[in-house]
Amino acid sequence: MSQKPTPAQKKALLIKLGVVALVLLAGAFLVLRGLDLRALLNDTLTLVREVGPPACFGAMAVLPAMGFPLTAFWLSVAPVFAPTLGLPLVIALCALSLAVNLAVTYWLARYAFRPLLVWLVQRLGYSLPKVSEADQVSVSVLVRVTPGPPFCVQGYLLGLAEIPFRTYMLVSWPVAMMYGVLFIFFGDSLAQGKGKLALLALGGLIAVGVGLKFLRRRMVAKQRIVMGEAGNDVVPSVEKCP
Repeated sequence: MSQKPTPAQKKALLIKLGVVALVLLAGAFLVLRGLDLRALLNDTLTLVREVGPPACFGAMAVLPAMGFPLTAFWLSVAPVFAPTLGLPLVIALCALSLAVNLAVTYWLARYAFRPLLVWLVQRLGYSLPKVSEADQVSVSVLVRVTPGPPFCVQGYLLGLAEIPFRTYMLVSWPVAMMYGVLFIFFGDSLAQGKGKLALLALGGLIAVGVGLKFLRRRMVAKQRIVMGEAGNDVVPSVEKCP
């Protein structure tokens, strides 16, 4: 049975659409004012090339924990470093950087920033999510496949919920790498002018997104059935976690 969106979900959707519209309008305005997008892209790739692989992949391991988008790295590393390092090594280095980033994010949420985050969550009127041992894997998957929260925010949520590090990594790393590999291929194909490969990578990204959305719906539906059989009227939702 399809579920009607709640007022909060409708509001969140409107906000996202508004942000996208503003970004598109700003981009269109800049282009009309003479912004050369291709030159900007080339300048960005040149900057990444000058920084070098150690600094670039080191930044990839740290900056996303502070909110910097992983996608920007994934799209740029192959066009810059694949000609010299080879695409398989670039993907391997991205995978290693992602693992380090996940570990850093977990450590920040679970230990370093925990007192501050707990205080902030409580000041906002929320309580920290408490996850039973039996639900740790399913909650981790739901958090990672729920669209909306930035990648680092998802990691902070799981760290605050005290999901075991092993479970956190075994769920977070594969889900992120599914997108990562496809973004890397997409960026590499665009840089080489291989339109068909770029379309295949884009199709793969869409397919992964649809598949994860379907998985999320199945998991939520299963959770509702289990909670209903247990006689509970309220079904906990990952989206309501602070």
